[in-house]
Amino acid sequence: MEQRSYSEIVRDLMGDYRYEHSVNVAAEAVELARLYGENEEKAYTAGILHDITKEFPKEEQLRIITDFGIILDDVQQKAPKLWHSISGSVYIQTALDVTDGDIVNAVRYHTTGRANMSLLEKIIYIADYTAQGRTYNGVEIMREKSRSSLEDAMIFSFQFTFQKLSSEGIAIHPDELFAYNDIVLNKRG
Repeated sequence: MEQRSYSEIVRDLMGDYRYEHSVNVAAEAVELARLYGENEEKAYTAGILHDITKEFPKEEQLRIITDFGIILDDVQQKAPKLWHSISGSVYIQTALDVTDGDIVNAVRYHTTGRANMSLLEKIIYIADYTAQGRTYNGVEIMREKSRSSLEDAMIFSFQFTFQKLSSEGIAIHPDELFAYNDIVLNKRG
């Protein structure tokens, strides 16, 4: 399927704000792909599709996940905000026939990351944080880091996320911890 077709599909499934965010993430992903030597078309596709089920009702997201045979772990069960990445990865496979495993995984892990992330997975994870329209405290630092090292940007994002979640008494998914440790250990050596 062509990029324009994915964009049209996404447009029909979400409101204006979420659609604009998805377009911005796709554009940011292409820019990062160009900078780091990843396939730009794959980056665009994963970027435009990353939030495809985010506005689906929680019950529908859960149905997509369970119908595909995925069993949510304890943290995921109590964190419906994580469901859209899981349901989205299933949806793009089953409804859109996306067979590229790297694109599927980039959608699947764009919220938590995981150990041994591919370049495309890292790009989508970071593009979601740094896309135009993001205004959180520290976004400019994040954007700057993303232009010199995806890994440095990811470490910064995990530190930001861990601090926010722990200050609110929210569980941190193990995939996030594994991703952080993997990057830190491989960076240092």
